[in-house]
Amino acid sequence: MWHDLLVAFALLLVLEGVWPFLSPDSLRRTLLLMTEQDNRSLRVTGLVSMVVGVVLLYVVN
Repeated sequence: MWHDLLVAFALLLVLEGVWPFLSPDSLRRTLLLMTEQDNRSLRVTGLVSMVVGVVLLYVVN
C-alpha cells in the first residue's frame, strides 16, 4: 500500500512539474488570474477536480 501511495505521489510531482518547465510565463499568468478569483470559485474548482479524480480512480480500478 505504501509503495502505491509513493508511486502516485511521485507521478503527481512529475505531472505538476511539466507546466512550469515547459511554459513558466503562462503558469505565472494563470496563477495571477487565480489570485483574482473569489474563494467560492476556487472551492468549486477544487471540488470538481476531486470528484473527477475519484470517478477516474473508480473507472480505472
